[in-house]
Amino acid sequence: MKRAMFLILLLPILAWAAKKPFNGTWKLDFNKIQFPEKPYTLLLQNDTYLCLTCVPKISIKADGTERPVPGSKVYDTLAIKILDDKAVEITYKKGEEVIRMERDTVSADGKTLTAEFTAFPEVSKQPVTGKVTRIRLAAGPSGSHALSGSWRLQKEDTAPESALTVTYKSSVNGLSMSRVTGESFEAKFDGKDYPVKGDPKGTTVSLTMLNDRSIDETDKRDGKIVAVYHLTVSSDGRTLFEKMEDKENGTTTTYAFTKQ
Repeated sequence: MKRAMFLILLLPILAWAAKKPFNGTWKLDFNKIQFPEKPYTLLLQNDTYLCLTCVPKISIKADGTERPVPGSKVYDTLAIKILDDKAVEITYKKGEEVIRMERDTVSADGKTLTAEFTAFPEVSKQPVTGKVTRIRLAAGPSGSHALSGSWRLQKEDTAPESALTVTYKSSVNGLSMSRVTGESFEAKFDGKDYPVKGDPKGTTVSLTMLNDRSIDETDKRDGKIVAVYHLTVSSDGRTLFEKMEDKENGTTTTYAFTKQ
């Protein structure tokens, strides 16, 4: 009986090892992203910038001066400069290094917020540029900057295209992941936490095999679960579906990747 039960439990692992459904490089299809409904809420008034839905929350003077942001593992300081009544410039620094520069602009009709950015990944020589578009859900208070209000993510574009890819490689009892931006991990299906190399947030991952085409990835920081990824390869092996539950922000986003 024990031997039979062992063989039953072993079947998914044997199927996984034989098929290697995750093996290869996958490219994100921006047209198939389902963004979260939860709004992004900002207030810029009296030269003070507040991001009420950021993790951690941000409350700093918008005077172009570097200001510390306690609680962030990604950046140490922000400098927010008001350019005009519809645009601001934001500089993110980690130590003495600029890791991201961003320009946020509200459209003339006040209905759209566009963030154009250049990021400098710590372990990548190639910068990543992009544009994020949000649509307005609610206006800010009277007299506040046009940036103020609630916004919902509508569209995202990133360049170079290589930054949109992820490469997986299966082993008999685990999975490895790597990106051209420098992040990578090697983990086993044993419930243990494994470090994500090249991640400034200090994230760890643990993997659970659900069946021969599906796994769950649990991300932690300082022992706390911050995100759970549900990953499934389609039956034809051409599409990787990813459902990401962001535990910090209380949102869910779904993605689709095409095998290259």
